Amino acid sequence: MANTIRASVVQTATAAYSLEATLDKLERLTRLAKERDGAQLAVFPEAFIGGYPKMSTFGLVVGERRPEGRDEFVRYAKAAIEIPSPAITRIEQISKETNVFLVVGVIERDNGTLYCTAVFVDPEQGYLAKHRKLVPTAMERIIWGQGDGSTLPVLTKTFESTSSSGSPVKAKLSATICWENYMPLLRTFYYSHGTQIYCAPTVDARPAWQHTMTHIALEGRCFVLSACQFAQEKDYPADHAVADANARDPNNVMIAGGSVIISPLGKVLAGPLLGEEGVITAELDLDDVLRGKFDLDVTGHYARNDVFEFRLREPTGPGSR
Repeated sequence: MANTIRASVVQTATAAYSLEATLDKLERLTRLAKERDGAQLAVFPEAFIGGYPKMSTFGLVVGERRPEGRDEFVRYAKAAIEIPSPAITRIEQISKETNVFLVVGVIERDNGTLYCTAVFVDPEQGYLAKHRKLVPTAMERIIWGQGDGSTLPVLTKTFESTSSSGSPVKAKLSATICWENYMPLLRTFYYSHGTQIYCAPTVDARPAWQHTMTHIALEGRCFVLSACQFAQEKDYPADHAVADANARDPNNVMIAGGSVIISPLGKVLAGPLLGEEGVITAELDLDDVLRGKFDLDVTGHYARNDVFEFRLREPTGPGSR
């Protein structure tokens, strides 16, 4: 009996730090995924809402912060969203109207701190949960705070089967953002909670990223849905930093894409999409997860709990959320 759903990965960029224009783009591309491809799930890239400040320095050198960098941070922080907020309400509305479950990369503002976050939004229940990136990468640590163990959801969602004769399909979903995917213990945590649809919002457009995504699909015996931004200079404010200020061109690529969907046995089902904005879609047969775990379950029969021990340190104190 069919145990399949249709899932899309959206490759796009923030609209020059404009929240309204970016939400309009989210709606347009979600509707495209639904109407063209019949998508029931759509994953958007890291920092899609709020923006990824590629090439920015925020006026920083070791031991000194320049006033113009503080002003840049003000602009960036104002482009971020709070949870809850009218922006989340708009995402809920888009999800409800299209009947598409959304996983969206956002920059979250909580008081004076920004977080790189993924939000999960259900067509019926609305906003469900968020995941905050545990470790921002390199200079991202200057502008983003660290998440903790309280925002590591693995959610169960029941989808209608894509087959007219099929029963409802239950799937477990998680999100791991960009270089968090290189944290073996975080991956192990999600595997131990049975993730089946492993969403990986990112801005990593390196060719090597494709090998990472394939490895995770094989290791976790899960579907990997990696949504990368495709951004050009025209997708940023006119005065935003670029690789070569003397050769500005609206069409110069800032983030090259590479969005991909991979099966639990390492087969590329869609993508990688390079050099353009777009939506890729694949049919996910959730029985493939069990087909894969027949010979490899890294937190089950292929684990050695008598040799190794894994546990989550529960967050405590006023800083936990």
